[in-house]
Amino acid sequence: MDLRKRAEFSLAFNDAIDEAGSICILGHINPDGDCLGSTLSTMAYIKRRYADKGFRDRTVKVYLDVASEKFAYLEGFHDICHEDSDQVYDLCIVLDCGDAARVGHFLPLLKAAKRKLCVDHHITNEGFAELSLIEHDASSTSELMADLFEERYVDRAIAEALYTGIVHDTGVFRYDCTSPHTMEVAGRCMSYGIDFGEIIDDSFFAMTAVQKAALGRVLSEMEVCLEGRIVFGHIEARTMELYGVTSREMDGIVDQLRTTRGALGAIFMYQCKNRSYKASLRSNTDELNVAAIAQTFGGGGHLRAAGCFMGPDLKDDKEKLLSEIRKQLGT
Repeated sequence: MDLRKRAEFSLAFNDAIDEAGSICILGHINPDGDCLGSTLSTMAYIKRRYADKGFRDRTVKVYLDVASEKFAYLEGFHDICHEDSDQVYDLCIVLDCGDAARVGHFLPLLKAAKRKLCVDHHITNEGFAELSLIEHDASSTSELMADLFEERYVDRAIAEALYTGIVHDTGVFRYDCTSPHTMEVAGRCMSYGIDFGEIIDDSFFAMTAVQKAALGRVLSEMEVCLEGRIVFGHIEARTMELYGVTSREMDGIVDQLRTTRGALGAIFMYQCKNRSYKASLRSNTDELNVAAIAQTFGGGGHLRAAGCFMGPDLKDDKEKLLSEIRKQLGT
């Protein structure tokens, strides 16, 4: 953590908001807990922080893909814009995105905005905005936003969103990205009286009956590859339709594969509507950098958690991913 750089960015961040007459906030495609936590908390913070300057009546909107209803408890969830817009915003704040393309079909909003800021923690982010705060060792973008926000403008709803983001990107404080500072920030969020146990149970661990059925199908057909070092699972579109699950309900499956005893990592692939596959990659060791593997195929992420889109040939794409893993592991 570079405190001087953090302080300089904080001043610029607040000045940019203060000077803007309209703001759009973007996150990555298929928004997860950290994406939602960071974007929604930022929208709420701006409305609180600049209420005396009439920002409640000025334009500040979050644009994201449709997210899982399990996050519907977050303030602002039902106000998220899911459709494109041709509006030119004074300021575009991009959160939790490793590169500009990750905002998906909202890229024109980013390109058209007069000013662009980015806060992120992905190791693959090389800085695509004119002003960026990128800290690879932060547990989550929500942790970074918590440090940027002035405490006097944070309330329970904002703390709830920040805590949600931290919980999801740390795997409930189990992943190596969890630091003592992460726990301090989580503790600050808890001090606002949030129901932290319910957040963890309902948004991270809880699954619907059909999700559990689909998970059971994946686990029953999983494969152990590379002499037991990699666990592979997949689900096809027709099977997802059979169980009545969507791509938004695939969260958590890859971690069920990752926690197989003796495994160094896991791959989970699910088929999208266009018949291509989304691959989620997880690692249990620094020897296996899944972010680098995902980058090879146009994706990105973190050292131990990353993802990318592959083609329509499951068998061929599986072998491509395993080949990159072999190179890293030296086998």
